[in-house]
Amino acid sequence: MASKNEPVDMKLEVVILGVSDVDRAKAFYESLGWRLDIDISNGDFRGVQITPHNSGASIIFGKGMAVKPGSTKNLVLAVADIDAARSDLLARGVDVSEVFHYAAGPFNETVENPRVGGRDPEGRSYFSFASFEDPDGNGWLLQEITTRFPGREWESKSAGTANVATVAELLHETSEHHDHYEKTHGPHHWWNWYAPYFSARQKGSSPEEAAAAADRYMDNLSTN
Repeated sequence: MASKNEPVDMKLEVVILGVSDVDRAKAFYESLGWRLDIDISNGDFRGVQITPHNSGASIIFGKGMAVKPGSTKNLVLAVADIDAARSDLLARGVDVSEVFHYAAGPFNETVENPRVGGRDPEGRSYFSFASFEDPDGNGWLLQEITTRFPGREWESKSAGTANVATVAELLHETSEHHDHYEKTHGPHHWWNWYAPYFSARQKGSSPEEAAAAADRYMDNLSTN
């Protein structure tokens, strides 16, 4: 239990979006390379949860939720390189705006013509943006954050330790996927395959993507 002077941990977990066509929205967000977590139905209800790559928070949409389609605006996606992020979305067929900055500072819409074309003239972290929408008009902003201001990151209480049960489950999964590689390839050190697979899964890759990353790593080892 937290002390009187220490607040209880509250991590933003989910934002609920309103959509008019669940399958269309699901296809759109999956096309961004985002992870599908769950798609469940119960009578007239359907819920789909999808998580942006390497994000701690997810989105949920579906049927039976009291959210008007397209009513959610200015959801912010922090990116380290806005040009690279924009190029990735364009390559996936997404209509992304040109990079812009706010004339009166981030998110300030109180002035006339608040959005100005081009990067922040001073190249500041937090100040350059691009925008796009999903098929229903729910709006997203890419915000380039290259360096966070002091005090903007929480210190880990666990000092880098991970939940043992979670690690055990991931190790078991890794061993199952390694089994196919082991049966189809020559002698090798199993830990060389485990490491890239384990690392990729911790960073949000799907099992298939993690296995491909481990295979590539092994191929590189054999050619060096």
